Amino acid sequence: MNRRDFVATGGTFAAAAALPAFAQPLPATPAPHMIDSNLAAPDARATRKILIAGGGFRTKFIGYMAQLTGKTRPRICYLPTASADSPAGSLAFYQSCAPLNVEPFVQNSFIESLSQTQGWDEVLLSMDAIVVSGGNTLNQQAIWKAQGIDVILRQAWDRGIVLGGASAGSLCWFDEGTTDSRPKALSIVKCMGFLKGSHSPHYDAEAGRRPLYQKLIGSGEMQPGYACDNDAGLYFEDNTIKRVVAARAGAKCYHVKLVNGKVVEETMEPEML
Repeated sequence: MNRRDFVATGGTFAAAAALPAFAQPLPATPAPHMIDSNLAAPDARATRKILIAGGGFRTKFIGYMAQLTGKTRPRICYLPTASADSPAGSLAFYQSCAPLNVEPFVQNSFIESLSQTQGWDEVLLSMDAIVVSGGNTLNQQAIWKAQGIDVILRQAWDRGIVLGGASAGSLCWFDEGTTDSRPKALSIVKCMGFLKGSHSPHYDAEAGRRPLYQKLIGSGEMQPGYACDNDAGLYFEDNTIKRVVAARAGAKCYHVKLVNGKVVEETMEPEML
């Protein structure tokens, strides 16, 4: 429907019953009757997979993600919401995919309906894997909720589509974590909760990350969880870690928890990709 016809009907979607599904607005929290039951229902046979890195989700990590799909030439989507759909980030994604036998695709979030002719579900649920960019996690979460993308990502996870990313692209899957998304200082961000517990990315790259993460877990302000150096990561099936990996020598992951009232940081030695 063009704008003239839309106005002529009174400007309501209720009067435009003939509109295709992708033109319907997605609420922040869709009512049950508004979600296609075929899309929403998890596949009982699917293994739910998430691959994260503390920073630097480049060719080696994307290559491993491609293996996890089990496809010969998987379709891998880059979702750069946290970077405000940065063209430089999208170009870097294509460059990282160039040596791999994958079909890369970029789905921006700052869109308009005249050129975005497919719904979020039509795009994201057609992929074999989804890489989430780094950037501002707080803004990413707000946009996803406003657009209903968070609901579609949950459906993707339930269907066995491999999810992942680094920085904001690793934080987003956990209950909570440490973020630089607000002015002045690192703070706590609440996320989607696919993975239980907390997360700190960039553990070796930013001086404030380690002390703050340990302080928050020690005080009980944050749940125990996992920290990852840049170029090191974790592969989860459901909420179970199946593999610790790295793309750089010396990069590690850590399980940070409370034991008898004291913060304990267990080093998790990775396999090299």
